[in-house]
Amino acid sequence: MIMTNIDCEGKLTLDEITLLILKILPRKALSRLVGALARSSLSKPLIAVFAKWYTIDVQEAELEFAQYTDLTAFFVRRLRPGLRPIAPGATVLTSPVDGIISESGPIVDGKLIQAKGVFYSVLELLGNDQAAADTFSDGIFVTIYLSPQDYHRIHVPLDAKIQGASYVPGTLFPVNPFGVRAVQGLFARNERLITYLESVAGVVALVKVGAIIVGSIKVNYAEFATSRSVSKITRWAPKQQLSVVKGEEIGHFEFGSTVILLFQHQRVKLQVVAGERVRCGQAIGRLCDTPNPTS
Repeated sequence: MIMTNIDCEGKLTLDEITLLILKILPRKALSRLVGALARSSLSKPLIAVFAKWYTIDVQEAELEFAQYTDLTAFFVRRLRPGLRPIAPGATVLTSPVDGIISESGPIVDGKLIQAKGVFYSVLELLGNDQAAADTFSDGIFVTIYLSPQDYHRIHVPLDAKIQGASYVPGTLFPVNPFGVRAVQGLFARNERLITYLESVAGVVALVKVGAIIVGSIKVNYAEFATSRSVSKITRWAPKQQLSVVKGEEIGHFEFGSTVILLFQHQRVKLQVVAGERVRCGQAIGRLCDTPNPTS
C-alpha cells in the first residue's frame, strides 16, 4: 500500500512520484548489481569519495584507506579498539548499533509505530509467526535507523543465549525518512533477518531490516544470511547452546538499514527518544523491578 499525498490541485506530490518510480525499478536486481560492484576491486577508488560525501569520520576506522580492498570492505569496517565503550551493568540495555532513534515505546494491541499515525503489526514483522508475536504482544520496542555514514556492525544489547533466527524474504524499499514516511508497513515488507535472544529481560528479538542497495545482512553465529534467491521463510536453531556477552558483535549490514529491538516485558524502561542519535554500546534503557507501561 502506498500512502498517497495529493495536493489541492489533484497533482501527485514528490514523495508519491518517487515511490511510483521505485515500484517500477527492479529493486532486488539493482541491489544485487550494486552489491557486486561494491565488492569488486573496481570500487576501491570510490572509498575516498564515499567517505567525503557522507562525512564519515575516517579516523575511527580500524584500517587506512589503502588497506581496504573495495567499497564494501570499507563500509563494513571495524572501528579502532575502545571507541565504543559498553555501558556496564547486567540490567542496563545498550544500543546494538550507531544510528538515530526513529521510534520507541510500548507495543499496543500487537502494533508498533512506524511514523506519526502509521502503525504495523508485530505478527507481520516476525513473518506471521504467531507464537513469536504473542511473546511481544505487551512489550517494548525501539527502532534505530543507520544512515550510510554510520558504523554498520551490529552488537548484542545485553548478555544472552541465542535461541534461534529467522530469515523473512521480502521486497526492498528505502528505510530512510522518505521510506518510513511513504511506505505503509515498510519494516514488515522489506526482507529481514531476526535473531531471538534469551536474557535477563526475557526474550529479545533483534530484527535486522534490509533495504534497497543493501548487499546483504550477515550474522557471526551461523552460516545464515539474507538471500534474494530464497522465497520462503527460513528458520535456524543452534545445535548447542550459544552464549553472547553484551557488546559482542553479532553481525553486519552491507550498506545502510534499520534495526528494531523487541523486548518481551514492559519492565524495560527506555531512556531514548525519537530523533536522538545513539552510539553502539551506549545505554538506551534498563530493566526495572516492576512493569512500566509508560516507558
